[in-house]
Amino acid sequence: MTTDDLLARHRAVLPTWMPLYYDEPIELVSGSGRRVTDAQGRTYLDFFGGVLTTMLGYDIPEVREAVERQLRTGVVHTSTLYLIRQQVELAEKIARLSGIPDARVFFTNSGTEANEAALLVATNHRRSHQILAVRNSYHGRSYAAMGVTGNRGWSASPLNPLQVAWLHSGERLRGLLSRLDADEQVDAAVEDLREVLATQTAGDVAALIAEPIQGVGGFVHPPDGLFAAWKKVLDETGILFIADEVQTGWGRTGEHFWGYQAHDVTPDLLTFAKGIGNGFALAGVVGRAEVLESVPAISFSTFGGNPVSTAAGNAVLDYLLDHDLQANAARTGAILADGLRAAVADLDCVAEVRGKGLMLAVEFVHPGTTEPDPACAVRAFEACRAGGLLVGKGGLHGNVLRMGPPLTLTEEEARKGLAILVDAIRTAAAAGVPA
Repeated sequence: MTTDDLLARHRAVLPTWMPLYYDEPIELVSGSGRRVTDAQGRTYLDFFGGVLTTMLGYDIPEVREAVERQLRTGVVHTSTLYLIRQQVELAEKIARLSGIPDARVFFTNSGTEANEAALLVATNHRRSHQILAVRNSYHGRSYAAMGVTGNRGWSASPLNPLQVAWLHSGERLRGLLSRLDADEQVDAAVEDLREVLATQTAGDVAALIAEPIQGVGGFVHPPDGLFAAWKKVLDETGILFIADEVQTGWGRTGEHFWGYQAHDVTPDLLTFAKGIGNGFALAGVVGRAEVLESVPAISFSTFGGNPVSTAAGNAVLDYLLDHDLQANAARTGAILADGLRAAVADLDCVAEVRGKGLMLAVEFVHPGTTEPDPACAVRAFEACRAGGLLVGKGGLHGNVLRMGPPLTLTEEEARKGLAILVDAIRTAAAAGVPA
């Protein structure tokens, strides 16, 4: 079967609002380590990992063997109405690693479901449907999660079950706070929070939900310490803090195991997903028992924390810790970030290279301005693919390349990917210069 046949079939039965990457979409049919092969036999170095999900890379023996052991028992599903040893063991590990005291864990299938569960818990605990969220954020595609998503391109409905008030993001290029230095930005953001609470809310607010680094938003992040400054204000009236760690968790930032730790603060609730399953559907929310026990009726997740996914999750987490992949993310991420900044410093179409660890972005603008240039980003995106490198796209304006390689990335692979990236960016920049 040709890719063209599959593309035609895809378009015939799947909705148009499900985008496909590339002018000529590809089907990935095999993978090993940090490399994948498409249906035409072309191999690529993968710097996006299924949207930061194949955190260890492809065909990892320890994960495969753990899943196969569970499959051989014949028990693929039992539901949480029965004890699941793999689930309990994984919950124990995550509770311990979360940094949250007296923690409880509830498993779901996706980051969307995890954030939905966190919002359910927080609104029940506080008896309020008022939520603080951050501009340029993304928290999922379900009803409430979409309601706290501050990015118009991902807000598929104007309807909202929550009353949401919006805070300024960590945007460094545009917006009211972008002209300030880090300390001034934190001070201004705190003033903004106080003003929002005074003018846009009524009575008790349930929670603030925020990403330490905004994923879909283009890996934008605020100055370190902002969340702690915000939480001092939240604590005055008991407002909960939800850290959305769906993309920033598990050591990806290199600096810390969780993104929130860069702010010297502990959240009341933490949501996780993506990399913990390394491709298996696994996510959840962890929080203080007092908060997580706020659900006033029976609730469970049919597939969340199932035996196969949690078998994978245990193997992934053990591998991550045994191999100190957080340190590897810091080491290989520095090769990419430092190399990119040096190599494209002379290009005025590149406004910023940003991120932490193996969570990096390049933002494109029209030369000499801060006006977004999505066309240049697309050219670079396609040029990366032509050079044998898969990356992602994102940002509020669609003008950002996003990179989230597997945390097992080697230094040699980082340098190889860097060379392809630099060549692609320069090709894209040259193509945008009038003849």
